[in-house]
Amino acid sequence: MCTQITYTEIMPPEKLKQGPLPVEDRAFYGLVWAGNTLTARVGQALMRRHDLTLSWFEVLLWLSDQDSPVSVSGLGACTMLSRSQVSRVLDAMQDRGLITRTPSPSDARSVAVALTPAGRELFTDADATRRESLAEVFTGRLGTDDLTALIRVWQKLKATG
Repeated sequence: MCTQITYTEIMPPEKLKQGPLPVEDRAFYGLVWAGNTLTARVGQALMRRHDLTLSWFEVLLWLSDQDSPVSVSGLGACTMLSRSQVSRVLDAMQDRGLITRTPSPSDARSVAVALTPAGRELFTDADATRRESLAEVFTGRLGTDDLTALIRVWQKLKATG
């Protein structure tokens, strides 16, 4: 029987010292660290429990709040995905029965998309997974004042472009 040994068991991670950083750098690298860490955590939980990528979840999130089908271009403008990524994600989601595509009533060249009942159910389950995976390391550690302060920061950053 073979036992797999990881690199860190042979060579423990070396602790690197960090010199003093200006407050701007500490804030920036903290933001990068938080984004990468939380995104990875949520992405792993969604994939493990729902076979769902973060890109798919983002599309489900936006579509879940819509009362009627929305244009693909409108959806793409809201997400952090490129136009080609949105198209690929929608193709795969349609194959899985999570969305429907219908001709746009206002533009014969456009298509509108909406969640199917299966898509809504998956979003509900996946959103619970997302919230659970963030509770331990994010929302459960920050109070309402902290979260409100973060929202103000994001709003300021978004307002600049």
